[in-house]
Amino acid sequence: MAPLNVAVQMDPLGSINIDTDSTFALMLEAQARGHALWHYEVRYLTLEGERLTARAHPCVVRRERGNHYSFGAEEILDLARMDVVLMRQDPPFDLAYITATHLLERIHPNTLVVNDPRSVRNAPEKILVTHFPDLMPPTLISWDADRIREFWARYGDIVIKPLYGAGGAGVFRIRPDDENLPALLEMHFSRSREPLMAQRYEPSVRRGDKRIVLVDGEPIGAVNRVPIAGEARANLHVGGRAEKATLSPRDREICARIGPLLREQGLVFVGIDVIGDYLTEINVTSPTGIQEIARFDGTNPAARIWDCIEARVRRQKHGS
Repeated sequence: MAPLNVAVQMDPLGSINIDTDSTFALMLEAQARGHALWHYEVRYLTLEGERLTARAHPCVVRRERGNHYSFGAEEILDLARMDVVLMRQDPPFDLAYITATHLLERIHPNTLVVNDPRSVRNAPEKILVTHFPDLMPPTLISWDADRIREFWARYGDIVIKPLYGAGGAGVFRIRPDDENLPALLEMHFSRSREPLMAQRYEPSVRRGDKRIVLVDGEPIGAVNRVPIAGEARANLHVGGRAEKATLSPRDREICARIGPLLREQGLVFVGIDVIGDYLTEINVTSPTGIQEIARFDGTNPAARIWDCIEARVRRQKHGS
């Protein structure tokens, strides 16, 4: 395929961990295929009239700690002239994030935005998953503190988390004899208008919270994230341990159920979370896990993602 012009909307490149960051792996793979890269932060997006631009830098990446990228001279980049935009800034999924999806929708699909900005806006992690209630543990989403307390009374051991949070921030396990739930509810709702999600606690999380990566709706690998002792969260950046994982028959059943919807909505790169037999989240904003899968399985998930992106660009350009 002819080289593509690729703009990457993400957090500052200097702040990433090159051993775990999925966007960095995607950039390395794009560069290896001869594609040209530009980097910009979402705060430098500008819409003027019909023209969407970003203050961006052409960049080169390399797997060298402390010297993992180089920038060219800053330029005002017309995003409609790009072949691909990777929307990879980290949540929180707030009004700023939503605004970015509206702006990027102006250029998609003539410029392929991955993932589809409209679908990202309509399918935040903890909302899209609720389309599959039979695959989930018992779950409640509510602003109503009384309903959350009733849910706790019914199931005894629950997990509560902000609906639009990410990375394990604000996640609490509430046991049957816990006296902290009223104070936690008061603290959350005094600071936020965001509802909470409550789910029945699944003891199998002690064996791991499995991240499965899907490309165009098909599973390509998984990594198990095991929480450290005394921690209810398995997220890697709060101390969870990554372990090799394989897909169980139940995992494949879950993927087969959700895959068609992901393809239909243009969600090219998705990470789902499975605890035991239950689907808990569908991550579409800035999913992670491909570097861990690559190390454990000896595969190249970034190549699978770029194969899919390139195929979509070809279809768009040739109308097929």
